[in-house]
Amino acid sequence: MTASTSRPTISFEFFPPKTEKMEAALWRAIEGLAPLEPAFVSVTYGAGGSTRERTHGTVARLVRETALKPAAHLTCVAATRDEVDAVIRSYAEAGVSHIVALRGDPPEGVGSAYTPHPGGYAYASDLVEGIAHIGGFEISVGAYPERHPESRSWDEEIDNLKRKVDAGATRAITQFFFSNDLFEGFLERVRAAGITVPILPGIIPVHAFAAVAGFAEKTGASVPKAVAERFATVGDTAEERARAAIDFGVEQVADLRRRGVDHFHFYTMNRADLVTGICASLGIGGDRAAA
Repeated sequence: MTASTSRPTISFEFFPPKTEKMEAALWRAIEGLAPLEPAFVSVTYGAGGSTRERTHGTVARLVRETALKPAAHLTCVAATRDEVDAVIRSYAEAGVSHIVALRGDPPEGVGSAYTPHPGGYAYASDLVEGIAHIGGFEISVGAYPERHPESRSWDEEIDNLKRKVDAGATRAITQFFFSNDLFEGFLERVRAAGITVPILPGIIPVHAFAAVAGFAEKTGASVPKAVAERFATVGDTAEERARAAIDFGVEQVADLRRRGVDHFHFYTMNRADLVTGICASLGIGGDRAAA
């Protein structure tokens, strides 16, 4: 990989709010991040399709009230094909033209055994094919620099990604990671397999190390010893934690830039300050942010 000389682009992930207080926090984050002019923003879909209505409501409001381009997450779980197809069409009616197609976690949550829903789309590649058949959507899918926890080998992992791309996916967004070497090695495997779609690295600002490390353990993302030791020395104040998160994010993104990466997908956790700090330090984002 060689250093990128093009202007980097960015995108953000949000999750739909559960309460009025969380909804206010989400929209404060959206307002704070909008000046960075992301290429798109995605809104997640809970385990078992548990946030279906809230996801739809959030992306529909993004279409109505902002200039942002929302991408709605959609999963295969807990629904028949007809039910999922109805959701796809409802997104189109709301003005959404980008879907992030995922197999999804079981209703019991991450780590539980996955069983395809009777009469539903069994896997993400099937869902991608269904969305492509309906038509009119840009389709993103998930990718895993350290393999999906259920993958038995790298051959299986790459074959699964290739099936999703062959079915109609136009980009892949990775699970977050802390070692850029892992991402570079994954990208080399992907390209060697003839997969040419953009692969967007998922970046998570470490707002609270214990929480992020716990989530990493559940999703199969490793935390290098050096990273754990680095955050173990951070002070207890919010200002110290924010500074540490921004500094680490700046170093990770700058290094990926040197390796040729020119798009970054931030898992925002519905807060603007850390992402804004990282982008400002690196001089990336839209003209409005620079102004």
